[in-house]
Amino acid sequence: MIRLQREDFDVGAELERLTAGNHRIGGVASFIGLVRDMGGSDRVFALTLEHYPGMTERKLAEIEAEARRRWPLDAVLVIHRYGRLKPGDRIVLVATASPHREAALEACHFLIDWLKTDAPFWKSETTSVGERWVEARTEDDAARERWTPPL
Repeated sequence: MIRLQREDFDVGAELERLTAGNHRIGGVASFIGLVRDMGGSDRVFALTLEHYPGMTERKLAEIEAEARRRWPLDAVLVIHRYGRLKPGDRIVLVATASPHREAALEACHFLIDWLKTDAPFWKSETTSVGERWVEARTEDDAARERWTPPL
């Protein structure tokens, strides 16, 4: 399940819904992304996330489908927020559930890495030196590449 929303989410309630009634599930892995108060060496006062409705949901659904293709998952949840967020606010929740913990852990890690590089969000930071777009990082690309099978 993919959700894009402005409002915050309750992690416990979301994880409860993810597994409700499914007793096949033996492991749930989750990741919660938070807004940091530093961007490089500058203090961050806010992070604004923008997206194109429709396009973003389609791309996130493709990423979810790829995770489901690679691992035996009973449930997947990706909640990604947009709008203006402050340091400490939750940005994203990724959760995967599988009969086996290793599949849940690997799929969750995969989704995090792919979301960071492939999800069409544009981020700008309000910092102590002004407003600026957040640039892609080579470290994120390298993390994603580990999931790309060799040719």
